[in-house]
Amino acid sequence: MKKVSLYACLLLNFSLLVIFPYSKASQADRLDKLILSRTTKNPPKTLSWEEEDTLKTQSSSSAAYVAPQEGLRQADKIVTLPGQPYGVNFDQYSGYVTVDQDTERELFYYFVESPYNPSTKPLVLWLNGGPGCSSLGYGAFEELGPFRIKSDGQTLYRNKYAWNEVANVLFLESPAGVGFSYSNTTSDYDKSGDKRTAQDAYVFLINWLERFPEYKTRDIYITGESYAGHYVPQLASTILHNNKLYNQTINLKGISIGNAWIDDATGLQGLYDYFWTHELIEKYCDFTSRNQSAICNNATDKALIEKGHTDFYNIYAPLCHDSSLKNGSTGYVTNDFDPCSDYYGIAYLNRPEVQKALHAKPTNWTHCGGDTDARVPVTSSRYSINKLKLAINSPWRPWYSGKEIGGYVVGYKGLTFVTVRGAGHLVPSWQPERALTLISSFLYGSLPTVSPSN
Repeated sequence: MKKVSLYACLLLNFSLLVIFPYSKASQADRLDKLILSRTTKNPPKTLSWEEEDTLKTQSSSSAAYVAPQEGLRQADKIVTLPGQPYGVNFDQYSGYVTVDQDTERELFYYFVESPYNPSTKPLVLWLNGGPGCSSLGYGAFEELGPFRIKSDGQTLYRNKYAWNEVANVLFLESPAGVGFSYSNTTSDYDKSGDKRTAQDAYVFLINWLERFPEYKTRDIYITGESYAGHYVPQLASTILHNNKLYNQTINLKGISIGNAWIDDATGLQGLYDYFWTHELIEKYCDFTSRNQSAICNNATDKALIEKGHTDFYNIYAPLCHDSSLKNGSTGYVTNDFDPCSDYYGIAYLNRPEVQKALHAKPTNWTHCGGDTDARVPVTSSRYSINKLKLAINSPWRPWYSGKEIGGYVVGYKGLTFVTVRGAGHLVPSWQPERALTLISSFLYGSLPTVSPSN
């Protein structure tokens, strides 16, 4: 694996840490309580990647489970999606891949090929964070997929900044229990953690590549955002480890993570540094400790109260005051993100004809709430990178998308850190053109352009 990229929002970007039933009104409040509770409880001991690799080697006894895939690809092909616009010139697939035959654990995917020479394009796997946010509802239909959902909750329109312009894109709903993914063994839902999630995603990929064998030799990139700061590197580590052990080689070329929640210490310190420059929090709060002082807890509680009634995932965004669907709406992609778009996705993906077209089991579909945010600000990302103590080989400078400054970029050995000007947590939602510019540069192995276009 050669390339690693982290991109952050210049204004704000945080992550979700648990699976919640959908409720935008209570999402931020419950997340606040969760994060603060982690500073006062004893978290489980975390292992370094080297320690994880040692445990993997000790526990590895056989290659990943691979099931017969004959005929499943054709069965997964989508004829058309309800409300789909005319003139769609690329193939779409969706369905389930079994990752555990004994428990009947199935992960759901949605795959879109590029309309332009798909046989020459790389494969990009997209993972939303959470943990527990849907890559279908968010990634595919609100961020980087080929379609967006109109405010009537029934009609789709093209996203001209879709990432399948430059790659074949695979969206995975993971772990089981997220979106349309499920298990027929209910105890599975109590056992899902980062390690299980990475292993299941690996088994998914091995089987999916049997279903789509032409991608076995294709360059593969793993991308994601938010809590995918855990998912992406752990899946990449699992792939690289198993590539050494087995003949089931996955041609992994790089990873890219947006607004990555990597660890609590840097995330929390960056959070409050971003909100406040007051000495109180910095003086009394050591976020690397497992138990915080009463002074620290009081200070952080006060900070959360004083921020007021704002969207914690985009402090400059309007709130959704009317979640009702609108008839006869037209849709288009601009930099003005619709704060009610979550509701359109819930309406669309719960339509029986949509679930049938997607080959999904009838499901009361939900996705965790949260759009753009201050939960993983650029300060948190910088703290995380600084801990790596990497040498800078390309200094901090602006990069351009068209004639406008798209953000700022600094290159390290083996890693590139990029900010996106004017974006929040879901970068492809708020700045779709700039996000497409970034992923294109990443796939071509180059830094974004340093000068405006004519």
